[in-house]
Amino acid sequence: MPFSKLRIVRPTHDLSALLPFYRDGLGMQILGVFDDHGGFDGMVLGRKDAPYHLEFVRPRRRGTALSRSQEHLLVFYLPEHADWRAAVDSMRAAGAPVVKSSLPFWDAHGLTFEDPDGYRVVLQQGAWRISSDENPIQG
Repeated sequence: MPFSKLRIVRPTHDLSALLPFYRDGLGMQILGVFDDHGGFDGMVLGRKDAPYHLEFVRPRRRGTALSRSQEHLLVFYLPEHADWRAAVDSMRAAGAPVVKSSLPFWDAHGLTFEDPDGYRVVLQQGAWRISSDENPIQG
């Protein structure tokens, strides 16, 4: 079953507060915006050539709770140190705060940033691989 794109959707109470973090800090583009689509306003961020998009939705009705925790992470792997350093510098220039990760693994070779809603993004300096304490699923 081939998938062409992955879209991650999450709620927010302030769409405009997220732009400096995701657009300026992570270099994502605004791919689309919508108003009152089934009771939600929103925007889609990403890169046209990337296999993923992030969609942020703001409910028009009040009282919708966010379900963030320190373990809700988006992790971006940057194998080249220069690319990682540029991404970190961009996040800092956008005013994104660095926070200590609840899982020390992420702090060993990366930095964790917290967006205005309290959700976290890890910039990991290295290539993705299954670690020695993760076992691949056997079919």
